[in-house]
Amino acid sequence: MGISELRHMGARGPGARAPINPLGRELVRAGAISRRDATLAEMVRRHCDTSLDRILQAEGLATEDDLLEAHARRLSSKRLSAEDLARADTLDAGVDPRLLLKHGVLPLTSASGAPVLATGGPESLAALRPALPVTLTHARAVMAPRHAIQDRIAAQHRDLLRSLAEARVPEIESCRTWGGAMNHRLALTLVALAVLTALSLAFPVVVFGFFALWACFTLVVSAGLKIAAFVAQSGVKPMPPPSTHPQPLPKVSILVPLYRETEIAHALIARLSRLTYPKCLLDVILVLEEEDALTRQTLAEIDLPPWVRPVIVPDGTPRTKPRAMNYALDFCQGDIIGIFDAEDAPEADQITVVARRFQQVPRDVACLQGILDYYNPTQNWLARCFTIEYATWFRTLMPGMARLRLAIPLGGTTLYFRRDALEELGGWDAHNVTEDADLGFRLARHGYRTEMIHTVTEEEANCHAWPWIKQRSRWLKGYMTTYLVHMRRPRLLYQQLGPRKFWGFQAHFVSALSQFLLAPFLWSFWLVLVRLPHPLDPVLPHVAMVGLGSLFLLVEVLNVCIHMSSVSGPRHRHLMAWAPTMHFYTPLGAIAAYKALYELILKPFFWDKTAHGLSVTARGRRISDGGFDLSGIKLEPGHKGL
Repeated sequence: MGISELRHMGARGPGARAPINPLGRELVRAGAISRRDATLAEMVRRHCDTSLDRILQAEGLATEDDLLEAHARRLSSKRLSAEDLARADTLDAGVDPRLLLKHGVLPLTSASGAPVLATGGPESLAALRPALPVTLTHARAVMAPRHAIQDRIAAQHRDLLRSLAEARVPEIESCRTWGGAMNHRLALTLVALAVLTALSLAFPVVVFGFFALWACFTLVVSAGLKIAAFVAQSGVKPMPPPSTHPQPLPKVSILVPLYRETEIAHALIARLSRLTYPKCLLDVILVLEEEDALTRQTLAEIDLPPWVRPVIVPDGTPRTKPRAMNYALDFCQGDIIGIFDAEDAPEADQITVVARRFQQVPRDVACLQGILDYYNPTQNWLARCFTIEYATWFRTLMPGMARLRLAIPLGGTTLYFRRDALEELGGWDAHNVTEDADLGFRLARHGYRTEMIHTVTEEEANCHAWPWIKQRSRWLKGYMTTYLVHMRRPRLLYQQLGPRKFWGFQAHFVSALSQFLLAPFLWSFWLVLVRLPHPLDPVLPHVAMVGLGSLFLLVEVLNVCIHMSSVSGPRHRHLMAWAPTMHFYTPLGAIAAYKALYELILKPFFWDKTAHGLSVTARGRRISDGGFDLSGIKLEPGHKGL
């Protein structure tokens, strides 16, 4: 609850006469805020783990200039403008620039030659002081805008921060070493293709039979995993109610990577404004690429709320979402780090639900994964099938796998992490094009758990065939990459995951990739069911062929049943009739798999970007729970949402 709500309710009782802290008194003395607002801000601070500065700024009651002037007067300190800071001499004190960015503190040399520390607020400086060298222990503070401090740190350490973003994950758990081995991969691929061609010409039935039987085996493994997850999910217990004596809410940073997202920028800000989490605890970072001038210009024309700010990532390679998030991570102020995509429409209370859940679960639960859904499921047949697939994965299979205590590949958005665990693991692998799936297993390898949480984010279903194939090929290439990286040292992986999670990892990845790549071999069994000749007729008895064909048909029926169950709720019931058509949807995945295999060899780090804003909904003409036209909205500082 914010100050405006307390004022509207007419706050009463002991809290309404709470003592005002020194900063509040200074602001009241200067006439920047009223005594009543200072008291209400103090009441808010008791329930929110944040500073008075952020509360007053988020509520639009005080500007950053007001707060810096008040701090400077109260501490008998000097106030620097952004221009003063740009001209000041920096001091190389040997402090990790990532720490300086995190706390918004910059060592400077004063005119007298003494060291001083530029900071946006005394609380940030107090948090950093234990990590400072002895030479800076007693350095005086000078006040300066936090964004200007971070900009100066980023400019001063540009090359180092860029390198750290590209190689933050330990090399043993990253695929970045593959970039220089293209000739080796190409040579091995050509040799493998030559051998396979020769064997196919010499023993066509044997080669066909090997691939067909492997496809059938992985089909059984995949079906078994789905059945187990489906049964386990049906026994999921609801989350316990929140404590009657809740802890103060924590600060939450949300990373929103944007790249050429001019079509939906206005709608994005409007959707974020609908979040009910206290804005004084919300730190939304729009992560922009340096060379993406068009998106930067679009955002410059929007009056961003004080809790939303852009961070510009220096151009470099690879130009991927995980690299951008690695760079932006150090700019975050929150103890919890969340991820949204440009077209996301999260439930209004989502962050509150997540923050309270993190306070309830043990510390080894380092990640909460929400449910992804689509807000354009009826746009066309492809969008309907994509929605059915997502409902099956996020509402049935992932919760079931988590309940089976298996490691799960994360979805790319509606992800929330404990910041300390994320930093311990080195963030994201900047070279892996499905950084989310990879991170899910790195969390498990290091003893952390992921929990599914019942909160929904809607996004845009890819509703055109070729963009769908491009997106799916990137996901499958990332799956291939993730499997190969983690299987570099199988024995170590087994020791870290344990037998249950190790074999679950094998079952999920091997069966998923095999099913897409070997789908044509499975489709061949339709020949048996319609009484047409099959390539394996000469080597297998008819009863065996009928059995394999029946297995294929049985699994197709099983998949349809799971799909129908997953969309049987009120939200998706209209899609149940479309579940049988999923059989005609999966061939697109086979095309994407071969594109992924080609790129794994020749372009392993290429990020085939998904185009957003193809639907009317994504551009903001209609949102999931209302009929507002957001296409031209401008949000003023301090705006609380729709």
